[in-house]
Amino acid sequence: MALVPARAGSKRIQGKNTRPLRGHPLIAYTISSALHSGAFDDVVVSTDDPATAEIARQYGASVPFLRPVAMAADASPDIEWVRHALEALRAAGATVDAFALLRPTSPLRRARSIADAVTALLSDPHADSLRAVEQVSEHPGKMWTVQPGGDRMSPLLDDGGVDPPWHSTPYQALPPVFVQNASLEVAWSRTVDLHGSIAGRVVRPWITDAYDGFDLNRETDWLLLERLLEHGSVTLDEPTPRPTSRDADTVTEP
Repeated sequence: MALVPARAGSKRIQGKNTRPLRGHPLIAYTISSALHSGAFDDVVVSTDDPATAEIARQYGASVPFLRPVAMAADASPDIEWVRHALEALRAAGATVDAFALLRPTSPLRRARSIADAVTALLSDPHADSLRAVEQVSEHPGKMWTVQPGGDRMSPLLDDGGVDPPWHSTPYQALPPVFVQNASLEVAWSRTVDLHGSIAGRVVRPWITDAYDGFDLNRETDWLLLERLLEHGSVTLDEPTPRPTSRDADTVTEP
């Protein structure tokens, strides 16, 4: 299953999931890439908002339930709504061996990337999950913590006493460090059941390149994306609305 989170109430980018981008709501690009990846039995949107649910259906996603509002707050952890989704799908008779978490805020994520990432996890039964990462632009070896009082500081990381120390070493000579991005996570469902988390303990890296990991978090990100599109630096695959009667009777769970 593909699980697409789309709660209402975004603060940093108002109404981001359904905000128009080049003629389509933002969420449409993630639904479309998930469908075109061919990796899933279904693409399921988890939302607390009936209007978002209707838009998701128009672009071919399933919305067999609404997410409880208590799981759609600013500080709600992902594990809550993921567990809710898996339990609701299983209660409806679905078998969910594995799932991918695809956030609408990564519209440049390609269908091929999704398919390859899913294949990578399915070929690795010893991994609990797979997570998208990219090489950091600001290396933690050059970061510091300021001590109480504010008149001294210490390196954030212990470099083991190398000479020269990491904070005085060119970036290119430092050991590679990666930071997670929001473009995708893939996990066996057993990871949620056994570990109570999406990641589990054994995490396989999925290293993104180019703009696959581009994430819309702030208005400045949206403006940058518009500029990149305007200049032809990136492209978006055109989503296609598809009239459907599927899931006509949405169940709102308490």
